[in-house]
Amino acid sequence: MPEFRFRRVHVERTLIGCSAALVLLLSLQSRNVEREPYEEPLEDIPQAQAAVSVSAQDMQQTVVYYEDGDGYLVPVQRDVLRQDGIAKATLELMVQSARNDMDAARLGLSPVVPEGTTFDLDIADGHARVDLGREALSASSKQQEENMRTAIVWALTEFDTVKDVNFLVDGQKRDTLTHGTNISGSYTRVGLNQEEPAAPTFAGASEVQMYFPAQDGRLLVPVSRTVYSDDDVATAVFEFLRGPKADSGLETPLDEDVQLLGVSVSGGVVTINFSKEFTKIAERSDGGVQAMRGLMMTCTRYPGIRKVKILVDGEPYQMPVSDVPTFANVASDVENSFPEVMLIE
Repeated sequence: MPEFRFRRVHVERTLIGCSAALVLLLSLQSRNVEREPYEEPLEDIPQAQAAVSVSAQDMQQTVVYYEDGDGYLVPVQRDVLRQDGIAKATLELMVQSARNDMDAARLGLSPVVPEGTTFDLDIADGHARVDLGREALSASSKQQEENMRTAIVWALTEFDTVKDVNFLVDGQKRDTLTHGTNISGSYTRVGLNQEEPAAPTFAGASEVQMYFPAQDGRLLVPVSRTVYSDDDVATAVFEFLRGPKADSGLETPLDEDVQLLGVSVSGGVVTINFSKEFTKIAERSDGGVQAMRGLMMTCTRYPGIRKVKILVDGEPYQMPVSDVPTFANVASDVENSFPEVMLIE
């Protein structure tokens, strides 16, 4: 019998030729077959693809309280879908979860309510009763418990229908949470990011609130300070000029050599007269924008104050911010100004 020898190159060429012929044959056959058009079932389409555009009329604003890296509570105004039960929905935005964690992280913040916590909310005659699920007892520290309690109180009292807040846990009245945080009382809008007083407080003390820029420049942080004078706009401006405590982790908005020459209020306008050193604000990296927004928010939280006018040695000064901010931290503005905080694809 004769012996046949095949070179490897001949075998490879033969296989390639056969493969090409097979592909061509299948292609010709497929052209003669009528295919039924495929339509993906609606339930299989991802929500993002099926969603229609949402108009501004479908949205409403609410204020959520998150925690920053230094433990401060930071109010953020968010746009959410218009819905019934917006107060409860606001509380649910402050619970740790994959979605809420991501939304807060875009702002450099984090939710403060333990994961899985639920809320049963009843509001009547200005009083809100919040029944927390048992998961609220799983806070990691007393600071988290205190921030959770304060965040809930301040978020609810943002609504005109709520004046004070009481707590239950799993349907039962409790005096304290796991780490000893008191929840037995009726809580109102006091003590947000309260500074530790340098000395014991006495009768006649008041509390003023200022807004200081965070050191990274992204956000304004409210700080409450105990003073022994009236809680009015003049006192607040004076305390704002003093700046935050040295170890606060917050930015001092004005140079220490700036002097306050006078504060007056007329027709809803507060006029503040600073010494000439005030003009150094323009040398800041942001041109003094956040410092001025903080000053405006500090002033306009007082009823009737709608506008802030700055004088330097008695002469009008053109501020780097012309419009009074409607809120300290608006989520969309922070995200647009600092998109590098977190990019989500």
